[in-house]
Amino acid sequence: RSQKSPKEAAKRWLCCNINAEVSVFEVNIRFIGGLLAAYYLSGQEVFKVKAVQLAEKLLPAFNTPTGIPWAMVNLKSGVGHNWGWASAGSSILAEFGTLHMEFVHLTYLTGNPAYYQKVMHIRKLLAKMDRPNGLYPNYLNPRTGRWGQHHTSVGGLGDSFYEYLLKAWLMSDKTDTEARKTYDDAIEAIERHLIRKSNGGLTFIGEWKNGHLERKMGHLTCFAGGMFALGADGSPDDKAGHYLQLGAEIAHTCHESYDRTVLKLGPEAFKFDSGLEAVAVRQNEKYYILRPEVIETYWYMWRFTHDPKYRQWGWEAAQAIDKYCRVSGGFSGVKDVYSSNPTYDDVQQSFFLAETLKYLYLLFSSDELLPLENWVFNTEAHPLPVLSCGVHSLLNHCSRTKRLSCQTFH
Repeated sequence: RSQKSPKEAAKRWLCCNINAEVSVFEVNIRFIGGLLAAYYLSGQEVFKVKAVQLAEKLLPAFNTPTGIPWAMVNLKSGVGHNWGWASAGSSILAEFGTLHMEFVHLTYLTGNPAYYQKVMHIRKLLAKMDRPNGLYPNYLNPRTGRWGQHHTSVGGLGDSFYEYLLKAWLMSDKTDTEARKTYDDAIEAIERHLIRKSNGGLTFIGEWKNGHLERKMGHLTCFAGGMFALGADGSPDDKAGHYLQLGAEIAHTCHESYDRTVLKLGPEAFKFDSGLEAVAVRQNEKYYILRPEVIETYWYMWRFTHDPKYRQWGWEAAQAIDKYCRVSGGFSGVKDVYSSNPTYDDVQQSFFLAETLKYLYLLFSSDELLPLENWVFNTEAHPLPVLSCGVHSLLNHCSRTKRLSCQTFH
C-alpha cells in the first residue's frame, strides 16, 4: 500500500506511468494550448504546471535525425513513430508546423529555451529547402529531410502550418518579421497555384497533387477566409484590401456549401467541376461532424467588417446545429447533410465545445471580449496573449546563449 497521499500517487501515475501513444500535434493544440489559455485567463498556477509536465513528455518526439518530430510518441518510453499511411514514413506539415505558438509561450513562462529552440529549428530547416512552385508539400521525411509526395493543401494535412506562420508574427507583437515574410511568400504561391474562381463565380482553394490542381475544397479549408482577413493588415504592396476581399469571397463560398444542402450544414468536402459547385459528390464526403472552420471565418470577417450578414449566416448554422445535431446526451455529427432524415454518427467531437460553440459565442459578443489586439487564438481556439514588444528578440537571445534567464520576462 502506498504511503503517499492519494493526490501524490495520482500525480506520480499521471506523470510517470501512462504507457500510451499520443499524437504530438493533438496533445499540443488541445491540451497544452488549453492549459496555457486557462492559466492566462485565470492566473492559477496549476494550469501552467500541467502544461509544462505534458510538454516535457512530448520533447522526445523531436529526437530524429532532422529534428522534425514524429507524429506519435509514447508518454512513458519516449519512443516515437509516424503514421503508417503518411507517404513513406513522413511527418505531416500541419502537425510539425503547428507547435510554434504553444512552445514559444512555454519558453516564455518557464525560462527553458528548449521549446523555442525546437520550433525555430523546424522553421530554419524549412527555409533552406527547395519548394516546388513555392508550395510546401504536406509530407516531410524526418529521417532524410526530404519531401514526400508532392501534395499541397490549405485544408487537411497543411492548414494550420500557414495559420501559425501568421499568428507567430501577431503573437510577437508583429516583431517576428521572418514569420510574416514566410507567410506572405507562402500565400502568394497559394494564390498563384491553388486559388481559382468557378464558372459560377465562387472563389475556392483547390489542392495541388503532383502537378495537377484538384478542384475540390474541404470544410477544413474554410478556415482560410478568416486567416486572409486576419493577415490583411500588414500585407506587402498595400494589398490589405485585396486579402480582406479574398477572405470575404472564401466566406461566401463556404456559406454556399452550407446553403446548398438540405440541412443547411456543410459537407466535409465539396467540388467545383462537372457542372457541380460547392456540392459534395461522394457519399463519404457528405457528412458534418460539428466542425468549426466556417463559423470561425464568419467570426473573423465580422470582427474586421461588421457586415451583419456574417451574424446572419452564423445564426443559420446555429439553428441548423440545434435542429439536426442535438441529441439527448449532447450533440452528434450527421452522416449526410443532403438527406432530410439524417443518421447520427453518435460522436460529439471535442472541437465542438472548444471551437464551434466558442466562435458562435464570440460572433454575437462585443469586440471587447478577447480583442484581437491582445489575444491570438491557437488552432483549437484557445486564446494566448500577445507577447509584449521586445520579447521575441529576448527569446532569440536566450535560444542562442542557452541560458535560462528567460524567466525574467514574465
